[in-house]
Amino acid sequence: MNDKSIIELFRIRDEQAIAELKLKYDRLCCHIAGNILSRREDIEECINSAYYDIWNRIPPDEPDDLKTYLCRIVKNKAIDRLKYNTAAKRDSQLSVSLDELAECITDRRDDNISAQELAASISRFLRTQDERHRKVFVRRYWYGDSLSKIAEYFGMNEKTVATYLFRTRKKLKEFLKKEGFEHE
Repeated sequence: MNDKSIIELFRIRDEQAIAELKLKYDRLCCHIAGNILSRREDIEECINSAYYDIWNRIPPDEPDDLKTYLCRIVKNKAIDRLKYNTAAKRDSQLSVSLDELAECITDRRDDNISAQELAASISRFLRTQDERHRKVFVRRYWYGDSLSKIAEYFGMNEKTVATYLFRTRKKLKEFLKKEGFEHE
């Protein structure tokens, strides 16, 4: 079933919508949540919570891209669960990747910068990058993959992946500065 049909099922409040969503995207959701969380129970709870959220959000929300919409919700749920599970501990792989990205992205809480403006700028930046750099960046900072997993996925050396990410972050920082997102 295509995404538009699934969204229509949500719109008419047909419970089959969740079954179809799960059938189509459950493996992807498990992958995203599994890269952030380690316990199977947490992963399943996070995904089920995301499905429940989508049930409550559509309508009124009308996502243009159901896959991205779902992935964002799953990722946010998993991050929230990780924060809950680790409280003050800062030893997770995701924390490391988010800390890396924080080097080039300004802290929005202190500014009047919307998340949508920042996301749009990052998307514009990624479209200027070659395919491999873009995919490595997305695997690391969207899916939360480890350097070793990315290296294996692309048939690269881990040091090469780290270099790709370093250079891409450096370019992103410069791009965002030109876009008006100053970083201290």
